[in-house]
Amino acid sequence: MRLHRNLVFAVIDTLHLIFNEDKYADKEISNTLKRDKRWGARDRGFIAETTYDIVRWKRLYSEIADVNPPYSRPNLFRLFTVWATLKGIEIPDWKQFEDTPTRRIKGRFDELSKITKYAESIPDWLDELGRKELGKLWESEIHALNEQAKVILRTNTLKITPKKLQLILDEEFIPTKLIKGYPEALELYERADVFKTEAFKKGFFEVQDASSQKVAHALKLEPGLRVIDACAGAGGKTLHIAALMENKGQVIAMDIYGNKLKELKRRAKRAGAHNLETREIDSTKVIKKLHDSADRVLIDAPCTGLGVLRRNPDAKWKLTPEFLKEIREKQQNLLLDYSKMVKPGGLLVYATCSILPTENQVQVQDFLNSPEGEFFQLDKDEKILAHKSGYDGFYYAVLKNTKS
Repeated sequence: MRLHRNLVFAVIDTLHLIFNEDKYADKEISNTLKRDKRWGARDRGFIAETTYDIVRWKRLYSEIADVNPPYSRPNLFRLFTVWATLKGIEIPDWKQFEDTPTRRIKGRFDELSKITKYAESIPDWLDELGRKELGKLWESEIHALNEQAKVILRTNTLKITPKKLQLILDEEFIPTKLIKGYPEALELYERADVFKTEAFKKGFFEVQDASSQKVAHALKLEPGLRVIDACAGAGGKTLHIAALMENKGQVIAMDIYGNKLKELKRRAKRAGAHNLETREIDSTKVIKKLHDSADRVLIDAPCTGLGVLRRNPDAKWKLTPEFLKEIREKQQNLLLDYSKMVKPGGLLVYATCSILPTENQVQVQDFLNSPEGEFFQLDKDEKILAHKSGYDGFYYAVLKNTKS
């Protein structure tokens, strides 16, 4: 591979914003890709994948390059040099790459690869936490979470079947395969910009990981129910719920962030989902008005996001033990408050994209042991680990309101 100056500089500029200005990787990479319309798919792929790679392996590469944050521009070039050397890419004769110690880089990589916190490029506290919570499974799981995520589509069954969508995407030179056990899912054989396809513009699919697609099914939906998605965000699961209900009944999408609900409305229009309404949670009254009113309530709780590190590798560097403590308190409060919207005989589904038992099984048990959880019983739960499923790490629990 021959390195091009403008593409390498674009990577360096983006890394500066992510590492030194604490910006989110996905947003900054997206902004960078808009900089030059002359960049083709290969150029854009190089920028995105190289940036994500260096973000993912920041600790390992920093140790090899002997640099620490905040990173100067020469420091960022040293990180890039480590990446290129380990990929077997010939280093060009530019002043930024003078005196590259190729042999030393490979030697240090071999040494550090024997130590998990460097080999998997994670902070010390996260390595300790993972071992404490997952035991022997931790090393396999963090290794799987450092792999590049697969691109999974969720067929919008309001408009098309998975097999018909597969044929249409074939015509757009995007081959896919059906996934056993995931009725609406299609997996891409190779990464592609699916958002530019006619199929996407027509609302035939959304991008949604296979593990995430299990959550709507856990609600045991049927047309005509009243369903509340209490932490809807931009609505990936909400749209799945609407589709499984065949546009019949009522879906109430709620969130504390009104701008996310606006994005959901836009997506719902494209998807042809007509049975949903949005409500911003701007006071406690919004929840109180819905007490004992819903057949199904989904709490897709905010969490550490450790199950989706493949998609958001910068989360490793943004997470802190303090945030983990705060988020656990928030999760329990959501269970205590939002469970009151489930009517007698109804179902509550609690879900996270975390792999930590303290955000998952422990939260559910604490809720069941509380006064608010007195009439709920655990119907089933599922812990999805990336190294076993091949998809994102996830958890969901189905709780039944047994009050008569």
